[in-house]
Amino acid sequence: MIFWIASYPKSGNTWLRALISSYYYTEDGVYHQNIIKEIGQFPEKRHFKSFDYNKDIVTDTSKFWLKAQEKINEDKKLRFFKTHNAFGALNNNQFTDNRNSLGAIYIVRDARNVITSIKNHYELNDDQAFTWMLNQNNYIYDVNNFENDGYSDFQYISSWSINYKSWKVQKKIPIKIIKYEDLLNQTFAVFKDIIEFINKFTQINEKINIEKLKNSVNSTFFDKLKKDEEKNGFSESITSTKTKTKIPFFYLGPKNNWKNILDEKLQIKISNTFKGEFNELGYK
Repeated sequence: MIFWIASYPKSGNTWLRALISSYYYTEDGVYHQNIIKEIGQFPEKRHFKSFDYNKDIVTDTSKFWLKAQEKINEDKKLRFFKTHNAFGALNNNQFTDNRNSLGAIYIVRDARNVITSIKNHYELNDDQAFTWMLNQNNYIYDVNNFENDGYSDFQYISSWSINYKSWKVQKKIPIKIIKYEDLLNQTFAVFKDIIEFINKFTQINEKINIEKLKNSVNSTFFDKLKKDEEKNGFSESITSTKTKTKIPFFYLGPKNNWKNILDEKLQIKISNTFKGEFNELGYK
């Protein structure tokens, strides 16, 4: 059965995967880059190899979301999957259900910090990035492999607000929503809560290994992940359409503070637009 690690893009999903993969897929909890591959992405082209879809139609793989998950679950093993997909239905095609999913962790991040990472990752200016985050019909796919794969790994992300709300309000599967900022400021305590939540709904009855938990936290600090990327590259970084070089995946991390780097007018615009969500989440 599938357990989701969900988020809007550039919200801390990769860091959370690094933490979870180092805890569940190593003996000692010490992270190394290859281990994150244990937690793949859904949807991806590989999940639809046995289905007849048109790679040139943006939403065509959505017809097989549930069937692909049923195929993944045939061996009844626990699998973690990263996704940026919104929860719910697209063209009457459900993203997932309680027959295929055990639960989810959703990590949400202050939109005023998300936008700076979006700008870097997708090479957008302020206005373009803000419009991108408001687009309720927004989707992502692997631009670098589009010539061969088309929209095979299409993910319907919608807007920052809808993506968050879609996971929050659904009642199909158990979900734990965490704030990136809490994970950053209280990493050990928040990650311990996450492991307890995962173990509960995946029926893992082992007592939490505190030393392993500490190792997972200590080996996945942002600076370590950034230095590893600088030395060895990172498989999920994308190539710039402008310079044809790799765009650093681990960009600013904890230094990404909207109060210091975001244009004041844009700060106000984002705060007003997402006022309800910010109040709910405690973002001032």
